[in-house]
Amino acid sequence: MAFDWTQAFSKVPEAPFLHGEHRPREGEILRVQSLPDLKRFLDWVHIKQCLLKPYFEHANYPVVDFRELLPSFEADTFEYKELPGFSMVALARPLKYFQEIFQYDILHCLLDYTDETYRDQCPLESSIFGQNIRTFCARLPKGIQDQFRRDFSETDVTSLENYAALLPTVLQMDRAHVLSLDSQSDFYLSGVYSSFPSYLDTELKRFGLNIKKFVVGDDRRYERHRGFVYQFLMELYGFPIVSERRTSSALFARRLFRMGEKFLVRVLGQTDRTLTTLYAHPEAKFYPRVEKVALITVDKSQTEAIKALGEGGYFVDPERRVVITRVVYRQHKYDPNNVRQDRALSVASQEVLHPITGQSFSRLNLIKDTYSLFLRLNDIVRGEYNGRIVYKRNEIVENTDTHEKKLKFLYSWLAKHQRRIIGYSDEFYSNVVKVLDNYLLSADHYDDFNAHREIYQEVWSKYNYIQQARKVKLLEDLQDRNYKGENLSYLRMLSLFTEIINDLKFEIVNYFDTLVERVLSLGDMIINDRYLLRHYIRKKDSDLSEYGLMVKQTYDRLVALLDEFRSIRQAKKDQGIVVPLVTENERGAL
Repeated sequence: MAFDWTQAFSKVPEAPFLHGEHRPREGEILRVQSLPDLKRFLDWVHIKQCLLKPYFEHANYPVVDFRELLPSFEADTFEYKELPGFSMVALARPLKYFQEIFQYDILHCLLDYTDETYRDQCPLESSIFGQNIRTFCARLPKGIQDQFRRDFSETDVTSLENYAALLPTVLQMDRAHVLSLDSQSDFYLSGVYSSFPSYLDTELKRFGLNIKKFVVGDDRRYERHRGFVYQFLMELYGFPIVSERRTSSALFARRLFRMGEKFLVRVLGQTDRTLTTLYAHPEAKFYPRVEKVALITVDKSQTEAIKALGEGGYFVDPERRVVITRVVYRQHKYDPNNVRQDRALSVASQEVLHPITGQSFSRLNLIKDTYSLFLRLNDIVRGEYNGRIVYKRNEIVENTDTHEKKLKFLYSWLAKHQRRIIGYSDEFYSNVVKVLDNYLLSADHYDDFNAHREIYQEVWSKYNYIQQARKVKLLEDLQDRNYKGENLSYLRMLSLFTEIINDLKFEIVNYFDTLVERVLSLGDMIINDRYLLRHYIRKKDSDLSEYGLMVKQTYDRLVALLDEFRSIRQAKKDQGIVVPLVTENERGAL
């Protein structure tokens, strides 16, 4: 029998409370008293009603491409207004209405009225229920208020037992809803129509100052680096530069985390079709944990994964190879000494959820599969890729049937996967180089590329940056006297360092100041190594062994090469063409 969204998670313990149309039978009680348990319950409800239900109700539901879950995240292409969207916050403590740092319309549970604060108010169920209904109706579209009153007039809308039944109504409301603990330490729906404070300007400038990208009063520097800082800050919390709903959710989570709150913030965008959750976790020391859940299509090239998922019954739609995928991310502090300094987020784990049992299957790699990545590159240069991208955030390009479109797709592909190409294996990199060189250097395409010279040069610039950055990444490894897993002697380290820098010297015709600056920084750290200076460089030649003399000679060659790099950099400065990192404002979308 074919799977239907109404059957979703029918074998999980919380199944009786997941139905959107019918409330639980008399006597069934749901008590949720911890954030992990609440997250589990909300996972089932939100996946079922906000992802699976729209998928089965809309024939052209835009399934998420698995690349969209891979950082860096791309700009949104379309807003699907017919799809649900919401934001919410859960706090693992009772709320203090006046003392909270955000605004919301309060809802009362029955246990509120045991508190001395409410001694003057009527504690009858009908009075409390009526007050909550009026609070809801004040924020609902007028056309659905009467139906809402008929459906919920005798219902405790704050109880999690009724959350699934209430969710379709909540999805029609603006702003966020709020959950918190009552006096018996049970979670309940404690507020609606909540506004999350973001303080974007303050947070952005503070973060930029902390990572030393901004300087107080320096407008030119602020203008030059603002895009990079904004992108990096948002990506730490699982988003590109996006709409207000997701921006405020991300920055609100940032503030709650700094305050030491035990919290969960969740947001579903009508553009990304992805449930993004930020929450406090014992292993998350510097930032809240980021997690995303979406319906994705398994690439047809992943035959082994398709077989395993099919045999296990994990497909929501076997024909389209659609599965429920959860991805957990790991944040990275900004590191100016890393050539991949724009890396704010990476994939920590990924799993597919069974649509009936909720069981997770993690023995696969759908998101970071290099083979699929390489196949997509091949499809682009052959003109066989069907899809769309946002080129430089302002132009939607569909398919690859012309050379102009191929070049735009290539630019976006390189921008999207730049840091992966820099850091992945030699085999993967050599395959990428082979495909790109065969296409970009082909004499058969000379006239076509000449007709689109500007885009062609942009692709080459991005490609050259990656080639040079990969060499700089090797220099970073050599600084620790490690090369592809091999522990190196000082002579071997100096020889390799000198060899790579010598190659780079001929590649910086396409000049990237940030990379040259990083090369000089790494070189200075090596030539100022205390052990090297004490045992080899400052000794007389007569006191050195043959090995020591070779170390000293190689050291001298390295110093000479670094002097050449300084001369090149100074010449570029004199010409006025020193520019910031080219990737700061040019994230792609593929």
